[in-house]
Amino acid sequence: MTRFHLVPAVALTLALSGCGSLYVSSTVQDQTEGLNVRIIPVTPETVLQANTQAYTPRDLPGVFFTGAGTGSPRGAGGLPDAPSFPDLTPGRLDLRAPPAAERGPYLLGPGDVLGLSLASTQAIDPVTGSTDGQTAMQDLVVRDDGAVSIPQVGAVQVGGLPIDEAEAQIFARLVDAGIDPNFGVQVTGFNSQRFSVGGAVAAEQVLTLGLNRTSLAQALAQAGGIAVTNPEFASIRIYRDGTLYQIPLAQFRADAAFQNLAVLPGDAVYVDTTYDLDRAQAFYRNQIDIISLRREDRSAALSELSTEVGLRRADLSEQREIFVQRDTLGATDRDYVYLAGEVTNPGRFPLPYGQQATLADVLYDGGGFNAATGNPSQIYVLRPDPAVLGAVTAWHLNARNAVVLTLATRFEMRPDDIIFIEEQPITSFNRVLQQSIPSLITTTAAAVN
Repeated sequence: MTRFHLVPAVALTLALSGCGSLYVSSTVQDQTEGLNVRIIPVTPETVLQANTQAYTPRDLPGVFFTGAGTGSPRGAGGLPDAPSFPDLTPGRLDLRAPPAAERGPYLLGPGDVLGLSLASTQAIDPVTGSTDGQTAMQDLVVRDDGAVSIPQVGAVQVGGLPIDEAEAQIFARLVDAGIDPNFGVQVTGFNSQRFSVGGAVAAEQVLTLGLNRTSLAQALAQAGGIAVTNPEFASIRIYRDGTLYQIPLAQFRADAAFQNLAVLPGDAVYVDTTYDLDRAQAFYRNQIDIISLRREDRSAALSELSTEVGLRRADLSEQREIFVQRDTLGATDRDYVYLAGEVTNPGRFPLPYGQQATLADVLYDGGGFNAATGNPSQIYVLRPDPAVLGAVTAWHLNARNAVVLTLATRFEMRPDDIIFIEEQPITSFNRVLQQSIPSLITTTAAAVN
């Protein structure tokens, strides 16, 4: 009698399992009450169609694109004028010519101005397809720390470099910043390599060296020329690297080699009408004092600049940290997509800032799916149509052939997309058994009793 009670119990349990009373799983169907569902296979053509839906990723706050800045440079103010000297009794002159020396390539330094020309637009001719590039010119001043500040790039160190190496530095930084590296660089202001001309000249002044070599004769001509009444007693003195050289004016005018001597950065050229060194020494002392004043003021300005930049950098870091914390706590506006079904980690996935995310990004950043339970031939992206109430497009990716997964790397995500993966048929059967076996055992035990 017990055996006959067991058979109906088992049959009842299996019948319940077959009709879905024990286990119900989600599937994608085109017939759903209240919703108009379109199932579209994902192909290379339909990927382009799906990506036409407009979406602009959210941008990070401006503090993530703002540098600490270059601070507010402080000038040294007016420097003292070169002194004027009385006429002194001339004396005997000796020749102490400086050794022949050449300056070498021009090295950029503080105060130099670089003219940077960048491609600003690229207009495309609709008939010929050719491009008409336009350029924008910017003047960049080399700061005291040897850097120039380029918008959207930041500080680039060029101090102490020749022009070609500075151009290579700027090229590398433009490439790193993703800016078209079609540019030109030229020095439009030579201010860092200086020398002074004083004494018996038309106009005592501090002059600058450029790309071209400057001879001693050219330097004196730039100061208005030599103005002496007794040239036989006049001399040209050059203070260079702590050594004082002297060339009698008569020998200077008679020998082209002396006229062609190269002027170097930091030289102090003085035309004297006397053998007495007192006036020349006062001139050199004045020049040294000016250089010392500039150096002290530069050090103070750099110290203030460093403090200002440090405070600005700390403020930017604090603002960025606050934003990251707010974003972690969900207190910022974000766009999300959702993962459901047989994915490894169901939940929501925040779309990245400033760039598009693809189906492959979202699916595999979250751990992908388990091939033992998830059906690769039933991968769906469920996308509601914001323009039509109740309209849903189910983009169906059949990845039974793994090559089709390459389409997932081109299928762009949109806010509120739902990525759904159906279960394997065997998975559904196993889960039915897992739920039905306890009921079967209970029913069988009741029948036996």
